Amino acid sequence: MINGAYSYDTKNAYLVSIQAFLPIVFLAHNATYFCKMKYEVGDEILVLHTQEEGKVIEILNDKMVLIEVRGVRFPAYTDQLDFPYFYRFSKKKTTQAAAKTTTPKTYIDTIPKETAKPVTQKVEEGVWLSFLPQFSTNEFDEEIVQLFKIHVLNTTPHAFQFVYNLYCGGQLEFTLKNQLLPGQDFYVHDVPFALLSNNPNFDWQFSLLTPQKGKAAEVRKQIKLKGKQVFKLIEELKQNNVPTINYVLFNSYPDAAVEEKFEVSSLISKGLKVYEAKKFREHLPPPRSVVDLHMEKLMDNWKQLDNYEILQTQLTEFEKWYELSVQHMQPSLTIIHGVGSGRLRDEIHELLKLRKNVKYFTNQYHPQYGYGATEIHFQY
Repeated sequence: MINGAYSYDTKNAYLVSIQAFLPIVFLAHNATYFCKMKYEVGDEILVLHTQEEGKVIEILNDKMVLIEVRGVRFPAYTDQLDFPYFYRFSKKKTTQAAAKTTTPKTYIDTIPKETAKPVTQKVEEGVWLSFLPQFSTNEFDEEIVQLFKIHVLNTTPHAFQFVYNLYCGGQLEFTLKNQLLPGQDFYVHDVPFALLSNNPNFDWQFSLLTPQKGKAAEVRKQIKLKGKQVFKLIEELKQNNVPTINYVLFNSYPDAAVEEKFEVSSLISKGLKVYEAKKFREHLPPPRSVVDLHMEKLMDNWKQLDNYEILQTQLTEFEKWYELSVQHMQPSLTIIHGVGSGRLRDEIHELLKLRKNVKYFTNQYHPQYGYGATEIHFQY
């Protein structure tokens, strides 16, 4: 009996030791697995902030992945994610423990009546341009931006048609025509980081897919970035720990402009000439396809002017022939500004970057003008 009792106690002690050891093995195995923190496409993940489960769609870089949660895709940092297995295990234990506890019965006459809640209207946020940077490390283990993924987001209830043009240094680099549906996140294209240091101009033209009475025929917006501005935005993005740089193109689609009727009878009675708007081109001076801005071509006694007065005279002449070209809807205009110090050329180029009718302009070698002329191409 003594031996039997001793054998029995030893067996129980062994079973108790095994039962106590198993959770330690399980936790050690999971700790080894989770410390890897390497995600692959298709992996199931848990968003730590919201405790929502999703999966990995694309590996963006060594710190960011593109995930999908309940049908919505967005970028996230890997340190904000975890594998969902331990969460499921602990949730299951909590659910089982809660099921064992008994809850008191409730009766219909003890349930308080709910107060009516007002219906909240969905807020129209607008159309946004989003820049998603793609990081990599150089030979010094420094984090640098290789490119930006450009997206356009529509959080309005309207469907749009859009025309998108990217200009850099006055040159057309990329163009795209497509549709943007309500609630859509539309990927446009990749822009190399080096291109953003060349003063890019992101030109957008939107129109309603189904025209509506009282709404504008189109809305045009431009986002212009400077090289220094891009570096500053990247630093702010890192400091604030946010994945994208966003610009609002417009909050709501604008209404059509109301045409005001102008009474012209009083002007006619004063002897002023009044023309129909649709026939105004007939009364404009004829345009030119080539304009020479050398001072000897503009005035005789120009040598008595200082440099500032000379520059302003040339810019005034440029504006005159530019406006006539647009009014006559010319396809192109060549401005001869000469080489010199390049001040006049630079001033004209800065003005052209702001004109919506300029499709693009070039300052290339010409067999007749050399590098002293800029050719402007218009769009209407």
